[in-house]
Amino acid sequence: MENNIPGVKRYRFFDLIVGLFVAVLLISNIASTKIVDIWKFTFDGGTVLFPLSYIFGDILTEVYGYRESRRVIWIGFFSALLMALILGLIGLIKPAEGWELQDAYMSILGQTPRIVTASLIAYFAGEFSNSYVMARMKVFTKGRWMAARTISSTIAGQGIDTIIFVTIAFYGIYERSLLAAIIISNYIFKVLMEIVFTPITYKVVNGLKKAERVDYYDVNTNFNPFRFFK
Repeated sequence: MENNIPGVKRYRFFDLIVGLFVAVLLISNIASTKIVDIWKFTFDGGTVLFPLSYIFGDILTEVYGYRESRRVIWIGFFSALLMALILGLIGLIKPAEGWELQDAYMSILGQTPRIVTASLIAYFAGEFSNSYVMARMKVFTKGRWMAARTISSTIAGQGIDTIIFVTIAFYGIYERSLLAAIIISNYIFKVLMEIVFTPITYKVVNGLKKAERVDYYDVNTNFNPFRFFK
């Protein structure tokens, strides 16, 4: 199996994974405007779907390497920023006469700058932490114990993501007890999702490595998250 350098060849399934990753990110950001209770867990609605973005992140890093994953994370970041700006701009435009859903639109889609800031900072910090831990552990373990790598990277990334988002987005709005409940519930649910999906992640990763003929190890990679093109 070739240990290809990312960017040297065109991969068959890379674009598909990128598209799914961005779709999950954007949909979960919109869904996060609702706080829900499921099985005694309290969390924002985006948590139902958002853990999949970390699973896609694990797949990208495991198969294609940190450098390709870094580019995808930036693509997701700018996509989320563009979505927030467009939805905010549409919300500021005067509604047509007879259209009486302006308040409903603003409640769901008219995200405040605070929510946008929280989402982007949490996403950036969490996804890069997840990818970094995944890549470094792969080299350290020489490619073994992938379950340990995916779960450990999620524990780190989702922990950082959840604390940053909930704190920036909701501190001073909700009682501290509710904030704590949201953070704990979010974190436990996301880690459990990673564990549940581990067998599927294994199959997808192994299938991609065979189909793409690549299994990248970040031995000499520069892990600076701001190096977009290298």
